[in-house]
Amino acid sequence: MALDLDYVRAQFPALKNDWIFMDNAGGSQILKGVVDRISEYYYSNNVQLGGSYQISQDALAAFQQGRADIATLFNASRPEEIVFGPSTTILLQFLSKAMVNQFRAGDEVIVTITDHESNIGPWTWLEERGVIVKFWPMNKETYELELEALDALMTEKTRLVAVTHVSNLLGTINPIKEIASFVHDRGAKICVDAVAYAPHRAVDVQDWNVDFYALSLYKTYGPHHAALYCRYDHMKELDNLYHYFYGRDKIPAKMEPGNANYELSYGSGAIVDYLASLGEQAGETGSRRKKIEAAFKDIEAQEAAIGERLLSYLRKRNDCTILGIRDGRDPRRVPTIAFTVQGQDPEKICLDMDKYKIAIRFGDFHARRLGDALGITKDNGAVRVSLTHYNTLEEVDRLIAALDDILGK
Repeated sequence: MALDLDYVRAQFPALKNDWIFMDNAGGSQILKGVVDRISEYYYSNNVQLGGSYQISQDALAAFQQGRADIATLFNASRPEEIVFGPSTTILLQFLSKAMVNQFRAGDEVIVTITDHESNIGPWTWLEERGVIVKFWPMNKETYELELEALDALMTEKTRLVAVTHVSNLLGTINPIKEIASFVHDRGAKICVDAVAYAPHRAVDVQDWNVDFYALSLYKTYGPHHAALYCRYDHMKELDNLYHYFYGRDKIPAKMEPGNANYELSYGSGAIVDYLASLGEQAGETGSRRKKIEAAFKDIEAQEAAIGERLLSYLRKRNDCTILGIRDGRDPRRVPTIAFTVQGQDPEKICLDMDKYKIAIRFGDFHARRLGDALGITKDNGAVRVSLTHYNTLEEVDRLIAALDDILGK
């Protein structure tokens, strides 16, 4: 393993807890650097922006620094392309409201059956205005989205395709660059939910040429906060959601009604500090962006090892059904691993696991339409073990031993 796990785990003070955290797709542990930045803001700059006095100017600089840092995380072309908000759900609702006047009755929006409801619900409400919403189905044998199925749905009236980068139930990485090109070639825009992708791989909105891209910072080692990328030319076209006197040109403030949370925005920048430090340890001496990319190569290798350790165990059990790709070393797979066990209630498995102080979860994880399509909703969904790079092989082995106790060998 290239990652220095002693260093990694030292950056997350909560990992000293007796519990093993394997519910990271629901919310990762927070970096010490993030908490330090938030405290710094509260104790040094806790005033309203826009004042002439120095502390207010310092507060503005801190807020702007946070936006610039997260722009680096996205590899956005400019900080003004980043919108902050309390959650991805709310940011995508804001986006749909700000785009509503770009749609006419008879226009089409395509959503996927594999998404979290956060990237479905904000678009289905457009049906009230005569917009036609279509569902891009998955291949039920491979659990994957296929471009042939999308091609069959798209017409000259398709204005937007909303798709997840990684399903928070299946753990499968969709080829967003390829999908974006496919969608653009047919005259539509693309909106991507990256919540389940961003903790595991480097985000690069410029390379993928996406139009809108959202992620939750609290699932990417930060505070309970979220960020939405809007390509600058598209940002200019969005309606103003803030006070009437702001207007369309107040970018990105027009998309942050009531103002973004200053301290969380500044604090989130420590995510970039942390990833850059991992890149430096990997030997990268270039820009902070290059260091982030180097860090995620090592993160991917660590996560492939721990993911495969669990998946290899599940594959050997003839009573387990793995949802998604079965090989943890497959580059299309992140270690968000959901499974069902024949004759076993997912809720009971998780309740029994609590006794071992291992935090996992059951359910459909707000991917209700996918759960329904898989036929698991009525049976309490699936068990989900969501790992991240600070988890260790030893922790996975403890989970496996507990599963043997609970399920029987």
